[in-house]
Amino acid sequence: MTPPFEQSPALAAISPLRHGFFGREGGYSEGQFAANNMSIATGDKPHLVEANRAGAAQALGFLRKNLYLLKQVHSARVRTLTEYPDNNEPVEADAMVTRLPVLALGILTADCTPILFADPEAGVIGASHAGWRGAVDGICGATVDAMVALGATPQNIIAAIGPTISGANYEVGERFKADFLALQPDGAGHFFVPPGKPVHFDLPRFVEAQLRQSGIGTIERVGGCTYAEPDRYFSHRYATHQGTTTGRQVAVIGLT
Repeated sequence: MTPPFEQSPALAAISPLRHGFFGREGGYSEGQFAANNMSIATGDKPHLVEANRAGAAQALGFLRKNLYLLKQVHSARVRTLTEYPDNNEPVEADAMVTRLPVLALGILTADCTPILFADPEAGVIGASHAGWRGAVDGICGATVDAMVALGATPQNIIAAIGPTISGANYEVGERFKADFLALQPDGAGHFFVPPGKPVHFDLPRFVEAQLRQSGIGTIERVGGCTYAEPDRYFSHRYATHQGTTTGRQVAVIGLT
């Protein structure tokens, strides 16, 4: 079973690169995790998650053992991979960069923003998990800095923002806004109040602004709103509102 995935046109045009934003379709998980859940931590059966991870890796031409996943903790920490990592020893971080071939970088999300990066001239790639806290703490800029340390140039980097919760469905309230603005005083423009509703926050728009501030030359958006399309994507917030739980999708990038 080959799971479907979405792609950035700009990244897809780079011949030694393979990438994909996978949704919840095409895997083996059952029930509330159906069908392409990539997270064991949610309570799914581990052997089904492993089959799903193998399917995603193979769909892009990689071996399962070469698909590397972090222990994501909503931080601004970036891991630079100069040697092939051990999948049995996950590191706490929310982004990774490398120039190693046949190594696939995987980011898990279920509303937060996955970002895939590539500098085709330098042969450097990256992948980031940007929740609101990681984004406000600087995960986007930290990822770009780590790529630059490997030889990338910001204006040559292509960044693709994958499926994430939209501002229209990200209700946060005044307390969240106050906490956010205490950390990011110039971020008021990313909040809005729909008629008759509480304050909303536009996470992908804020992420895009952070990427532009880092000097990235090309930014694309791929896929839809995770909350608005629960049959297509896993959404933690949607599941919470329904009184249930859910899985995680994966965004993958690797050099051949």
